[in-house]
Amino acid sequence: MEVDEENGLRPTGSWTPGKVAEMLGISPVTLRTWATRYGVGPSLRSDGRHRRYSDADVRRLQHMQRLIDRGIRAREAAAAAFSGGADALPDVPADRRVGELEQAAEELEFASIAALLDETLDSIGAAATWTDVLLPILRNLGGRWQRGDVCFESEWALTTEVSLALQRYIARFTAAPSERGVLISCCPDERHSLPVEILRASLVEIGVPALYLGQMVPAETIVGMASKLEPVLTVLWSMSVTTVDDLLCRRLQQHGFEVVVAGPGWEGLDVHGTPWVNDLAGALEVAAERLKS
Repeated sequence: MEVDEENGLRPTGSWTPGKVAEMLGISPVTLRTWATRYGVGPSLRSDGRHRRYSDADVRRLQHMQRLIDRGIRAREAAAAAFSGGADALPDVPADRRVGELEQAAEELEFASIAALLDETLDSIGAAATWTDVLLPILRNLGGRWQRGDVCFESEWALTTEVSLALQRYIARFTAAPSERGVLISCCPDERHSLPVEILRASLVEIGVPALYLGQMVPAETIVGMASKLEPVLTVLWSMSVTTVDDLLCRRLQQHGFEVVVAGPGWEGLDVHGTPWVNDLAGALEVAAERLKS
């Protein structure tokens, strides 16, 4: 991808100091001062002479700036943002996290969304990020849709960045032992997968081996994966009754796999005595019980 400074296009992970200063809303002098005083300068070299900021650099600088806005001195904010030290981090109320993330999504500030999500996951974990921050935002977006306020762009930006942030978050944990764990799958026609992506992250962070197969995976592939992995539990997710795959559930059970159906799509359906969960806490509880047995 060619760099076009007029249109702001850039290759992924390569930001000029001028663009970073503009994004942060600070002067280039302040940005250089931070680099000199606190060692938070660009980490990439494009041609041996010019240094550029990576995506990770930008997220950390945004984190540093938010800490300064919350009353932390610049030196301590830089240490917390770039070293990962939690001691300097102030407690951030959930409603403030919601407001900051909503604003970033509304303005389609993808780097800001990513930085806020990384900070929130690191601070409070996947489960609390979902219940205290993301669910209120998604409910607000749903309310806007019902009032006729089309906000597809904001929802798409948020959900896309949540999936990417969860992948970064999971990668920080030590690989789970190669033992039987939890297999998480959407029904083959289901596209709304965020709740089960959160479930996987919540399991991994407490040391439970979990694999999420992704969206739009064919039924044959799901059954084949289960046959090879032999999971302790298979979670089959459906957001809507139109995507429920009762036949797939039955096939998994006929192969001897223990299945839990999850999501509002399964509500009220008699699925051969299969347990149904419709919230994160319930899914985590069922998974923990199966792993103990």
